[in-house]
Amino acid sequence: MNSITDVLRQSVVVFSQNYLPLTRIDVRRAAILLLSGKAEPVDIVEGAANWQLRSPSIVLEVPEHIRLKIAGTERLWKVPPVNRREVLKRDNHSCQYCGARKHLTLDHVVPKSKGGSHTWDNVVTACNSCNSRKGDRTPHQARMKLRTTPKAPMHPAVAFADQFWRDRQ
Repeated sequence: MNSITDVLRQSVVVFSQNYLPLTRIDVRRAAILLLSGKAEPVDIVEGAANWQLRSPSIVLEVPEHIRLKIAGTERLWKVPPVNRREVLKRDNHSCQYCGARKHLTLDHVVPKSKGGSHTWDNVVTACNSCNSRKGDRTPHQARMKLRTTPKAPMHPAVAFADQFWRDRQ
């Protein structure tokens, strides 16, 4: 049998009013949203987990998925500028050629001298040695392979929704 602290550490998926998965929260926060009337239970999968929270006056069933009843107050999200901090964050602070995590620089996949631009799909994180080895060439010319395809970061809610539905398949 689970202790109450184990139950309160479990996570609940929160959906927007139009059923877009937004985030995961703990059971305690989900219970507060349900009790305050700001959320309602959602039955996505038959037999999904439900947790019972008991007080002297009520028994509350907290489902694995809840849907917000209040309008989203999400702020507008803009794609961040292409700068060192944001590129390092996107590339998980690792070289996109060898995976090293020290002495990192930014590299233009198609060098600026060859017409490359300073955009999300052309800038990656590279260690000093890989950047020097690649030089003023494309990865293909330098016979180097990128570990991931560079792209602009996604809105956090969209990234969560994408991962949520991918995990369901």
